[in-house]
Amino acid sequence: MRNLLALIIMFLFSSTVFSQIPDSLYFSNAIKINFAQYKKESTLAFVTGDLERGQFLFDSLVQHRLIGTTFDNITLKKSSGARLKLSSVKQPLFLLTYASWCVPNQGEIPALNKLARKYGKDVKIIVLFWDRKDKMKKLARKFSSRITVCYAHEYYKTDTRTVAALKHTLGFPTSYFLDAERKIVNIRRCGVYTGLSKEQSQQALAANYKSFLDGLLTITVNKDISKEHIADSD
Repeated sequence: MRNLLALIIMFLFSSTVFSQIPDSLYFSNAIKINFAQYKKESTLAFVTGDLERGQFLFDSLVQHRLIGTTFDNITLKKSSGARLKLSSVKQPLFLLTYASWCVPNQGEIPALNKLARKYGKDVKIIVLFWDRKDKMKKLARKFSSRITVCYAHEYYKTDTRTVAALKHTLGFPTSYFLDAERKIVNIRRCGVYTGLSKEQSQQALAANYKSFLDGLLTITVNKDISKEHIADSD
């Protein structure tokens, strides 16, 4: 009788614990739990000009607290007028966040477009702008048709959760690399600042393309990506 009672108590305890685990594994919950301390320390690093420390803090947050969590099943508004629920995407996902007033590094957009033309069938590429609808038409024209351009803004009540979890935490521009189950594999700052002149645009494109390709390699087993990455490293 005692053994039976113990089993029942253990089962109830286990059920309670495990029912709470999925919530704690969502990205929005993980960032909420860890962001206050990260913000405090990273702000201090920024104020003192310790950029190396700031990057270390970002990398530590990503590696030890965010990788492995499940990205929230948010619904995004497309520049075309339709909506996209992330759970409807059945392939690895590469999400980048931008804003119209934050000019992308030289070579970034051409690099993204080249990436989309080559691997758009293997990976869903989404560019999310923190802007209102009236800004989107002009911005969307700069991207390949294989890239889904979306937008979100504090002005729209339906975007409150998305803005709070992404924009007001890790900021922008930021790259999120998710597997087909929306598990976070990596989070990185967008692109590469090359400091190159317009005459050296091909070099800027190549540098940013390689950076994005490195990220794609973490979420897909496409052999062509692996071969291209190895060739670029030689």
